[in-house]
Amino acid sequence: MTTSAVKIGKRSAVVLTLASIASLMMFVWPLLVRVEPQSMQHGPDAPFVFIGILPVLIVIVLAELSEGGMDSKALAMLGVLSAVNAALRPLGAGTAGIETVFFLLILAGRVFGPGFGYVLGSTSLFASALLTAGVGPWLPFQMMCSAWIGMGAGLLPKRVSGKAEIAMLVTYGIVVAYLFGFLMNLWFWPFITDAEVPYHDGHISYVAGDPVLENLHRFAVFTLLTSTAGWDTGRAITNTVAILVIGPAVLATLRRASRRASYGALPTFSDR
Repeated sequence: MTTSAVKIGKRSAVVLTLASIASLMMFVWPLLVRVEPQSMQHGPDAPFVFIGILPVLIVIVLAELSEGGMDSKALAMLGVLSAVNAALRPLGAGTAGIETVFFLLILAGRVFGPGFGYVLGSTSLFASALLTAGVGPWLPFQMMCSAWIGMGAGLLPKRVSGKAEIAMLVTYGIVVAYLFGFLMNLWFWPFITDAEVPYHDGHISYVAGDPVLENLHRFAVFTLLTSTAGWDTGRAITNTVAILVIGPAVLATLRRASRRASYGALPTFSDR
């Protein structure tokens, strides 16, 4: 049975839940209210989303610190892994769906826990965006999606180990690869006009005021035709290969580091 190196307390769990609900609303709110498509997409409001994310991350870190789950050693590991992920991303930079940033995020979330994975997902994407000149209105939404990926990896069943664990992580990597593409399409789809493709005879654009299910159906078709077979599948293949080839070694290294660091251990003092 595996355990998270960085424990998450009740206060942190509440903060993570509230942050996730708020983040999800940033994606789905156009489906719940009437919006008009526009060429600017989320350009005007993206900076405000980004400003909103930063305090959430700070609150999560402070909540972890106050409950003894994340100490200075865990913060140091967070910085190291964020830097490594930022350096890995330019190796693929999303070309043809090759994303080298997610497999380490999944493995680190598995070892260090959901709170650590949530913060690592956001900081990794932010740091990598600075390196790859990928700062734009999409960045806050990428950060939120990546935070969920890291958090979800930390919430996977702990009793699974060995080859079964690798198989579980590979399956998770495939699922989140497609979910990432789905959500990253959702952030801009309601705001574009004429989202039709020449090889599909049908309307796949957002229709302001239509029922949620009808818009979701059009959006699902849009995602299937524009990204599922290409970008999302490439991302899934990258995650699969990386976790299968180097996943066991990386997991062993991260777990060894967590044991040597003794995260969450309280100091003891001698009278001598």
